[in-house]
Amino acid sequence: MTLRMTPPGSQTYTEILKSTMLMGGASLVNVALSIIRNKAMAVLLGPEGIGLMGLYSSIVDIAQSIAGLGVGGSGVRQVAEAAGTGDAARIAQSATVLRRISVVLALLGALLLSALAYPVSGFTFGDHQHVGGILLLSLAVFFRLVSAGQSALIQGLRGIADLARINVLAGLFGTAVSIPLIYLFGVQAIAPSLVVIAAASILPTWWYSRRIFPHPLPMPTRQFSREVSALLRLGFVFMVSGLLTFGAAYAIRIIVLKEGGVMAAGLYQAAWGLGGLYAGFILQAMGTDFYPRLTATIDNSAECNRLVNEQAEISMLLAGPGLVGTLTLAPLIMSLFYSAEFHGAVELLRWICLGMMLRIISWPMGFIVVAKRTQAIFFWTEVAAAAVHVGLAWLLVSLLGTRGAGMAFFGLYVWHSILIYVIVRKLTGFRWSAANRRHALLFLPAAGLVFLMFSILPLWSATGIGFVAVVVCGLYSLRMLIDLLPPESVPATIRGWITKST
Repeated sequence: MTLRMTPPGSQTYTEILKSTMLMGGASLVNVALSIIRNKAMAVLLGPEGIGLMGLYSSIVDIAQSIAGLGVGGSGVRQVAEAAGTGDAARIAQSATVLRRISVVLALLGALLLSALAYPVSGFTFGDHQHVGGILLLSLAVFFRLVSAGQSALIQGLRGIADLARINVLAGLFGTAVSIPLIYLFGVQAIAPSLVVIAAASILPTWWYSRRIFPHPLPMPTRQFSREVSALLRLGFVFMVSGLLTFGAAYAIRIIVLKEGGVMAAGLYQAAWGLGGLYAGFILQAMGTDFYPRLTATIDNSAECNRLVNEQAEISMLLAGPGLVGTLTLAPLIMSLFYSAEFHGAVELLRWICLGMMLRIISWPMGFIVVAKRTQAIFFWTEVAAAAVHVGLAWLLVSLLGTRGAGMAFFGLYVWHSILIYVIVRKLTGFRWSAANRRHALLFLPAAGLVFLMFSILPLWSATGIGFVAVVVCGLYSLRMLIDLLPPESVPATIRGWITKST
């Protein structure tokens, strides 16, 4: 294999990698904290407690999505657009509006969940024993919404390093407080621990956002109303998206709970958490840095398509080997993060990894629909995705048990990837680059092969094949990433070693 010339967009690739590595470095710290936190929770609570935590988390997610009115997402776009003009006064206005409306929505969200605690408990659990826990969760909704508004300001201004620090600080504080709570009070401390984890992000987001604009900008009431109106109009689309996504996740947990009990819900929660762990930092970096950059160029279809292809290429090269590795080492990873009690979630985890591979590929295209402000298209694709996901889960869980929930996630992204490609093809004339087609033709068959081997071969034989696939995919990714970067950014010894290896 010969070295390629440095591509014209190598500077962009460097920016993508830099932002991904910043968020990824923070995510690695949080992965280590997750190992500690999940292990402690698994030992102290067991699958039933993990299942309850997953249901509580879904309740908070839905309440946050409804009460937040999509302001976190629309705020990022509003601030990013203001930053693109270079007008300091306009940026300050956007920041002031975003901060104030986030606090108001946080208060309303907390009150809303408190008022609905009885019916939410009855619908979710079939009784009212969890009303007290749900009342406590209203505090988590408040803390999350305030933090989301402050994070949106930082993200809109592309403060990637600050967001990475916030994630690490929040993870450290949340872990340090939640584990002792669970140790001392057991299942009764699940809701308080979720409140503590939500509260952990308040101080760092406040500190870093205040450094950007320490003083609110005085604004006439009429101008403030106009800004809020624009924020909420765009935010409605994001609210619907979040509500459908979290609502589908909640519905699937209810389906699993009704079909297999709290134990099955715990296994699903464990598999879901691990399936998204590795891909999560790539998706998070994509939403944090890529979305503001794409928004700035969305009216130029050629530039927009180039950015999407570059983001997808970096994402595939970073995620491919890790997801194949997770498929191979699923039993070990499950035991490491949780305990032997969770071994029943291994097959679920593998199905979710297959879906995550497709999610990594399709997500960059989906940002075109958001950035284009095609609200109707975005709305109906989100409705269709939620309907397909819940419908498949309902059908497959009833037929095949808990593993059907993992199959439903994979089936969703087979369908969704095709749909999104057709849509963005019409919107911007998007086509996959030759490099991306080549990468997909390696990673997708490799993931499918490893998954199949564990279905038909003994464990050790399948694991051996999996290790070979991980090494091949890893070396390929490393070689491609090095070729994408400017020559001066990679030490000659590393280039030489990779050239000999491949």
